[in-house]
Amino acid sequence: MRIAVGSDEKNYLTDALIAELERRGHELILFGPLAGNNDPWPDVGRAVGEAVASGQADQGIVCCYTGTGVSIAANKVPGIRAALCHDAQTAAGARKWNDANVLALSLRLTTPELAREMLDAWFATECPPEEQATIDRLRAFDRVAGA
Repeated sequence: MRIAVGSDEKNYLTDALIAELERRGHELILFGPLAGNNDPWPDVGRAVGEAVASGQADQGIVCCYTGTGVSIAANKVPGIRAALCHDAQTAAGARKWNDANVLALSLRLTTPELAREMLDAWFATECPPEEQATIDRLRAFDRVAGA
């Protein structure tokens, strides 16, 4: 799977996250300091969201201090359903009930071990067909907003 990964800071967690995703065999497209740029969180969130929405990436992962800013920025991109998650159950629920396509993580609260647990849940969970009508209602909001 091709995954867009962005953060407004490069640190031990982002290094561990990248290493874990590569270990799992994913192709990564990096944004912000992870790609050697000094982009602030709004630009990182938007860039990851645009990569996913355009089909350049299958899914995305965004990080900032709280995870809130990058999730807000990513969600400004039509077609993006970014979910800020702090545990594996929330990550699974975001995929199952919201068909989330961007995982947002807090650099402050997430440990490498917790990130691995959330990745396990994220990648193991899919949105079931019975949720499709609800997701379609959510997608209609993109069209109403002028997308």
